Amino acid sequence: MMNKPDAAVAVRGLTVRRGSRTVFDGLDVDIIRGSVTGLLGPSGCGKSTLMRSIVGVQKTRGGTVTVLGDRAGSRGLRRRVSYATQSAAVYDDLSVRDNLRYFARAAGLGRRDADRAIDTVGLTEHARGLAGDLSGGQRSRVSLAVALLGDPELIVLDEPTVGLDPVLRDELWSTFRGIADTGATLLVSSHVMDEATRCDRLLLMREGRVIADTTPAGLLAATGAADADAAFLELIRSGAHPDAADHPLTRRERRAER
Repeated sequence: MMNKPDAAVAVRGLTVRRGSRTVFDGLDVDIIRGSVTGLLGPSGCGKSTLMRSIVGVQKTRGGTVTVLGDRAGSRGLRRRVSYATQSAAVYDDLSVRDNLRYFARAAGLGRRDADRAIDTVGLTEHARGLAGDLSGGQRSRVSLAVALLGDPELIVLDEPTVGLDPVLRDELWSTFRGIADTGATLLVSSHVMDEATRCDRLLLMREGRVIADTTPAGLLAATGAADADAAFLELIRSGAHPDAADHPLTRRERRAER
């Protein structure tokens, strides 16, 4: 598999093991520049492990992960790549503004950068309040603001909408779209399949394999399903695999995207 010229991330032959369990065994995948790519699948399928491999904090057994032209985790990527984990990375005893200014200073950035990130995630009215007094969704926004400091080219978000109500999820996805419209690349993981329709590209995972690399429209057209949940189940039942170029689902998807 050759690297795509428009790929922000190129994963080739990635092998990851944890104890006696093999998480990935020769995984290949690309993340396209300037897009919102959804990494979807059930809990335990390998989403977080792939994200950790992309940001360079996962111990691997083999393969390569190239990010923005450099090896994952390279020193030169520190300001070009940001990563927000599932847990909110904030100090509860500091205000929202002080949290952002602390992380901005650690990154060699100024107060204006901190204030701009707060405004981007819609927390300007809460900037003086303690992070510990915020709702779960608002604390997630603080973590997102930290991830946005310095205008990173690649933003990796691990299940940022988990546990949020539909209104907050909608607001966050609108924020993601606005960020992508500035030219950044976003990789957003979720196990909520209805979020698939909000992405430009979809990577559907199951048991350490990418079983589909497609678009929302292509996924529905290829499976004939009415929604993303039903489409994912159809892929599982059909035994779809990314290497199965002659698989009926793959052929239908190619026709749908012409």
